[in-house]
Amino acid sequence: MTLIAIDGPAGAGKTTLAAKLHGEFSKEKTLHVIHMDDLYSGWDNALGPQLTAILGDIVNAFSAQVEFTVPIYNWVNKSFDSSRTYEPTEVLIIEGVGAAQKVVRDSGAVIYWLDVDPEVGLARVLKRDGYEIEIQMRQWQIDQARHFMSDETRTFADYLLTS
Repeated sequence: MTLIAIDGPAGAGKTTLAAKLHGEFSKEKTLHVIHMDDLYSGWDNALGPQLTAILGDIVNAFSAQVEFTVPIYNWVNKSFDSSRTYEPTEVLIIEGVGAAQKVVRDSGAVIYWLDVDPEVGLARVLKRDGYEIEIQMRQWQIDQARHFMSDETRTFADYLLTS
């Protein structure tokens, strides 16, 4: 079993790396990719204790090789209004801001950290998701920086990549 967490600031290329790893691993192994965007509880307090609890449940179920279900956040309705069930697999990739927090690292995950200049990351996100979220994204950059500092995420990365 292999648990991989891909973390770093918004716009660094985490989803792209996850897709590449998915393509490589899926040739020989069963796997799932979980996107953190599905797990956040909206913009406010997205990187709080609720997210940590969800990640704990995910890594515990993966380690035990049991089926697990996660809530899925609907960004339009601004609520968790569905869920997704995952069967046991040989590889689990969790990607997104906060994916490699301590609860995941303590489960023996291989950690990828992607660096990006904040303005480059912001520009990428706005191009991808729409310029109407610029105010939320600028606050998100502050929130993610606080999270990374308190969690020391980058310090514990197995692989450091710059985009």
